[in-house]
Amino acid sequence: MGGGSDMYRQQILDHYKNPRNYGELDAPTFSHTGENPSCGDTLTVDVGLADDGETIESVAFSGDGCAISQASASMLSERLPGMTLDELDAMDTDDITEMLGVDISPMRIKCAVLARQVAQDGAKLYEGDVDDLDVTKTEGDEV
Repeated sequence: MGGGSDMYRQQILDHYKNPRNYGELDAPTFSHTGENPSCGDTLTVDVGLADDGETIESVAFSGDGCAISQASASMLSERLPGMTLDELDAMDTDDITEMLGVDISPMRIKCAVLARQVAQDGAKLYEGDVDDLDVTKTEGDEV
């Protein structure tokens, strides 16, 4: 791997050691928690929507986990503001690996996508698309 991947590795370490938007929003529009049982990662994502009820205005996260899950949550918390809930829903695993900028092994992909999945599931609960989902879990092949 060339110098470019080293730059992305440094970016991941920076977001892990100095997470952006870590904590809780004072009055989130919705909040949801998820976990990755295979690694032990846990995340809560708070989302604040603009007055239109569709545009993400602010994001915060809290929890513990490996460098990949925490860096991904930090990076996602910077990327989501300004996006709509439909744009959030359209995000997939490729969007996350592209954001991270490094190849993620199959064992770590669930760590990388946890924040995205938690935010998406929280939005689905908020919009009434899902009736009952206490905790998102990155299990099986649905990542």
